[in-house]
Amino acid sequence: MYKFLEQTVDGYMTRNVKTVQRGLDLFQLSEMFEIDDFNSYPVEDDGQVVGIVTKFDILKCFAFTPSQMLPRYDDLMRRKISDIMTPEFIYVSPDTRLTRVLQIMVDHRIRSIIVLDGTQKLVGIIAREDVIAALKATARE
Repeated sequence: MYKFLEQTVDGYMTRNVKTVQRGLDLFQLSEMFEIDDFNSYPVEDDGQVVGIVTKFDILKCFAFTPSQMLPRYDDLMRRKISDIMTPEFIYVSPDTRLTRVLQIMVDHRIRSIIVLDGTQKLVGIIAREDVIAALKATARE
């Protein structure tokens, strides 16, 4: 367990990250979620991460409101990622300790965190599964 305290994001993050563009519609996004079995994608624009979009963001579109009791599926699914993405997102750097990542995930109830380098370029993503793998690996040592 003490070994876990020393571990950083760099050793456990996923480096080949699939991203999406703002102009993609929700039909296309939902197909990507199904094929890739991811919970979120970073949203990029001209090589910069401008937000994050999650499965939960799609679900929020279908929440009942006083003005819209029965959302129209096709209309909502034609919306663009830019309409539903979260532009303010939490990110970490490769040298962030996994203890900090774990605390962020617990405090904010998020499944994955974008990893940006010093120039704010996307270098990876760290997910709950990665943190669990680190805990398991360091417990054996």
